[in-house]
Amino acid sequence: RFTGRGAPANDARGRSGRQWVPVGGMLLSIVADYGPGDLAFAEVAQRLLHRLPDATVVAVPVPAFDTVSAGFCVAQLALNAGPPGRVVFHNVAPRADADDPRPDNAGEPLTLARLPSGVAVVGAFAGFVLSFLRDEALSVAVLDVPAAGSQFRSRDIFPDAVAAVVAGNPPLGEPIPRERIPAPPERSVVWVDGYGNLKTNWHDAPAPSGTPVRVTIGDVTATATVSDGTFEVPDGALAFAPGSSGWRTRDGSERPFYELLLRGGSAAARFASPAAGMPVTVAAA
Repeated sequence: RFTGRGAPANDARGRSGRQWVPVGGMLLSIVADYGPGDLAFAEVAQRLLHRLPDATVVAVPVPAFDTVSAGFCVAQLALNAGPPGRVVFHNVAPRADADDPRPDNAGEPLTLARLPSGVAVVGAFAGFVLSFLRDEALSVAVLDVPAAGSQFRSRDIFPDAVAAVVAGNPPLGEPIPRERIPAPPERSVVWVDGYGNLKTNWHDAPAPSGTPVRVTIGDVTATATVSDGTFEVPDGALAFAPGSSGWRTRDGSERPFYELLLRGGSAAARFASPAAGMPVTVAAA
């Protein structure tokens, strides 16, 4: 890993004034629409470890082409406590920024986001992958690496750029203005965890604790109880409460994420397995 000494002083193009000193293995989180057991993940991890042999790699798989889930997971990892000098590498790149044929497998540009903590976030600039960071990052800039030349850029092209970022010599290109980064979808599903809990982009209680409300996602409506804790409902009941996810924003305030939890079951199954980005409507019961 790398430990920072001195205050982070980034210029307009994302260069950091922090001095990075190697002190051992670094944490490298990979948020991608492939995961452990997938050949794609094995190849990407192998290439990254070839360039960064002391890294510890952690995989965070998200659904195919799901940039909302990817963006939420990237922010959850990057904005919370962890070892210094860590890197979050994201690769969900549906190549949906243009409908025309893509010569030579051209895709979205690679970017580097720098956070006040010194965490570096590297990945393809697609959809909502940077949306949860747009108000928190010190800077976001394009990395000057080929956008074409391989169908498998995260294996063949991106590892060299990640290694350059870790070494403190990122191939910086033009800065990306904040207004070019889309805002996260409001009051929507942003992540479905392994227990079937639905994390949403609701940050405030829609009603006092203990109030029953009608929650609609897609074609499904169910009754949930607003509460201060996800388990403050009986077995078999839905809770709508601040969950375990969230972070402290740059202005010092807390940013919670309310989630739907079906105690003893799966909220995702109750709502017919909604995808990230689907609106969550809450009304009086």
